[in-house]
Amino acid sequence: MYQKVTTDLSFVDREKETLAFWQSRGVFQKSMDNRIGCPSFTFYDGPPTANGKPHIGHILTRAIKDIIPRYQTMRGKHVLRKAGWDTHGLPVELEVERMLGINGKQAIESYGIEPFIQKCRESVWKYKGEWEQMSDRVGFWADMENPYITYENDYIESEWWALKKIWSQDLLYKGHKIVPYCPRCGTSLSSHEVAQGYKDIKETSVFVRFPVVDEPDTYFAAWTTTPWTLPSNTALCVNPDEQYVLAEICEETDEGHREVRYYIASSLAESVLQQKPTIIRRMKGEELAGKTYEPLFPYANGRIASSGKKAHYVTTADFVTLTDGTGIVHIAPAFGEDDAQVGQQYDLPFIQLVREDGTMPDEVTDFAGQFCKDADPGLIEKLRRDSLLIQTMPYEHSYPFCWRCDTALIYYARDSWFVKMTAVRDRLLKNNAQVNWIPETIRDGRFGNFLENVIDWGISRERYWGTPLPIWECSCGHRHLVGSIAELQELSDDCPDDIELHKPYIDQVHLRCEQCGGRMTRVSEVIDCWFDSGSMPFAQWHYPFENKEKFETHFPADFIS
Repeated sequence: MYQKVTTDLSFVDREKETLAFWQSRGVFQKSMDNRIGCPSFTFYDGPPTANGKPHIGHILTRAIKDIIPRYQTMRGKHVLRKAGWDTHGLPVELEVERMLGINGKQAIESYGIEPFIQKCRESVWKYKGEWEQMSDRVGFWADMENPYITYENDYIESEWWALKKIWSQDLLYKGHKIVPYCPRCGTSLSSHEVAQGYKDIKETSVFVRFPVVDEPDTYFAAWTTTPWTLPSNTALCVNPDEQYVLAEICEETDEGHREVRYYIASSLAESVLQQKPTIIRRMKGEELAGKTYEPLFPYANGRIASSGKKAHYVTTADFVTLTDGTGIVHIAPAFGEDDAQVGQQYDLPFIQLVREDGTMPDEVTDFAGQFCKDADPGLIEKLRRDSLLIQTMPYEHSYPFCWRCDTALIYYARDSWFVKMTAVRDRLLKNNAQVNWIPETIRDGRFGNFLENVIDWGISRERYWGTPLPIWECSCGHRHLVGSIAELQELSDDCPDDIELHKPYIDQVHLRCEQCGGRMTRVSEVIDCWFDSGSMPFAQWHYPFENKEKFETHFPADFIS
């Protein structure tokens, strides 16, 4: 049964009259003024971004953010409700790229960083009117006339102060680590961002064979779900304590039959080789250590030779499991955390045959210019032609995609700046235990689990529109982190009085090196925009440069949505 729906114009008129009544009489401000001098109840409004349209989810959060402060005000509390806008980050850049009809970092730099930054500044207000109208319509009371804005110098300066505090406690460092990386956006992502972009996908995994040196018709059997990393292989890895075998099978070739042998985990031999093998010999994984093999592809030979380091031999590590695969892991130190640790332990050459844009370089002659994951079918076919493919297998798994542009992420070795979260893990857990989470299962569940397994925060982003990382470097190796505009001007001979704390302007400012007297240049990165929004409790007041008492009397929060 359907009920006829009619538009009640009188309701719309009454709504407009109510809003006009509140606004004309300043009812919200009067509700605040009536509570001056009363006990405070502190509310933090996590900032939305105005370059995206509000949706039904925002109406829900607006309602929640209004109900609790309104209720506490009615109970006689003074509740400051300073609204704010989150204005930095990749979403803004992507919006501007679409508007300009350009795509990627190279196109941005061709367009010009300065005009691009100006377009970003304009873009963040694209839907400001819609946000204000929605907020009024749902009766959301907050001070939207004097909001904090994350791109303003005062806000950025407070973030610089916080970064200086982190730096002074030796909790900010530069590291060469495997990070989740978006080749389209050209930047790494935090673990929190990665968690938002997983999809279940089907790919082709491969069982391949590496010829053993000086043992004719003998191979190491290995399995990988990322064929595109095989050109960058530098070692194989086995579990030193597990049982391996040298297994012989009869293989059919174009010339007839021949006997071939494989080193493989004992428990996996029959399923991988797809026939019952004859066991020639049994051994522990540690007995295979040091054995050498021939690479599957020749593409990295030049780089390996110029490195002067040994490659293509068997290593050992405890992370190798026998739950699937062959018990022998292919190692490419540029593309995996475990691989990188093995590479460091054994001093393997660092081979990264994927460019920053995710494409194969010229050395990979057969696939140069192809996006790495798109090269998988061709690589698999080449392995088949060269008789190095044992079998392929469909592999369904959860894989991360960039939550901003939907490009498949790759795990990629980068120089990044990290906050040493692992050093403060116990403090994080202790503080989290004191929070009244609603629902309370979040405390020990979703968020608690995240903190239990916290990793260092990759805070730097190789982008343009964001809070600049305030670290300057000298050719002598000295580094300095600037914690305020005053400090910047004191240490610089070319910093204008009206300095704009964004690229490219901040990159034109240099410091005097206190170690050698040389000229220091700012590092190119901006910081994760989640640091922007997380700095809101103090940065909204330009603390500690202003409003010291106001911040300290409103920290920590009584309510955060």
